[in-house]
Amino acid sequence: MSLKRNTYVEIDLSNLKYNIKKIINTYNNYDYYFGVVKADNYGHGGIEAVRTVIDGGCNYLAVATLDEALSIREEITDIPIICLGSVPCEYINLCIENNITITIYSLLYMEELKSINCNNLKAHIKINTGMNRLGVSKASELKEIINIAKQKNIVVEGIYTHLYDANKKEVYEMQLQKFKDLISAIDISKIKIIHISASDGITNYEKPNFVNGCRLGIIMYGFTNNKVLGLHSTFSVWSEVIQINTLNKNDTVGYGALYKAETENEKIAVIPIGYADGIIRKNTGRYVYINDKKYKIVGNICMDMLFVKVDNTIKVHDKVLILKDVNHINEVAKYLDTIPYEIICSLRKRVTRIYKNKALENIKIN
Repeated sequence: MSLKRNTYVEIDLSNLKYNIKKIINTYNNYDYYFGVVKADNYGHGGIEAVRTVIDGGCNYLAVATLDEALSIREEITDIPIICLGSVPCEYINLCIENNITITIYSLLYMEELKSINCNNLKAHIKINTGMNRLGVSKASELKEIINIAKQKNIVVEGIYTHLYDANKKEVYEMQLQKFKDLISAIDISKIKIIHISASDGITNYEKPNFVNGCRLGIIMYGFTNNKVLGLHSTFSVWSEVIQINTLNKNDTVGYGALYKAETENEKIAVIPIGYADGIIRKNTGRYVYINDKKYKIVGNICMDMLFVKVDNTIKVHDKVLILKDVNHINEVAKYLDTIPYEIICSLRKRVTRIYKNKALENIKIN
């Protein structure tokens, strides 16, 4: 998509590559680094970002859906891709044809696969260790899944689980023990890849000796509780001032007259981004940046525009940082009572992604 409005998401590919290299350099005792690029690379979008994830050192990609996998496969043919979510049985042939790995998450799903041709289908089995979303919960079911896989000539390449609170050691240890207890029912020496930790789990805990894979998710984009890594921001949202209105005291702004001017000659800037772009109405009251200074969003946010209370230094066409960097996104997430994931994944596709690339080939890791 070409840029035909001065509202866009800027993706810093050099920072993305730096982050991945730094993470892999620091936690270098894994064999498999899954780059989790689901949801358009956590809102980063574009095959450019996927290629950068691979260039940074990830040797396996992970997505949520088959559509996501096939979209990548159209452009990149030489890296394995796993669907972490459910792939309906009627589309298994597409996985085989396109070298896409599926997740087997229940005995019932495995039994559904019995009725179709699964010859040479690659699969990872997901173990439920307390998230209670997808995953096998019983050793007897796990053994039966292995038996059916042998009958159907399904290649069980991997086995994994998902940490639901990687920042609580007691929860992590409980999940790890559940995982070990369940997989003890099978011969794991015949399984090529075992992966447990993602993002915060990688930085918080040592790699168990039987594990050889990890999944890099939001950490690739600079979001982590580990400040020692020194990761960089990759995601910012820009717009511009398109009009400045001078209000008298008590003049109102926007739908519902939510905001009233507090003084004479108050300046209200109009910015062309709104809730249809992913800046939901709850953003009213938080700050944006114009010329490195903070200004508050006021009034009800519209579908395509919002209002910012400014001062006399601001001019039409001044650039506006709606989301500045990792720290700002974390602040906004806290203000909205949500998580950074939701903030960056909510920026709609009509907000064009542009890619900033500062000599990727010359990136050095300190």
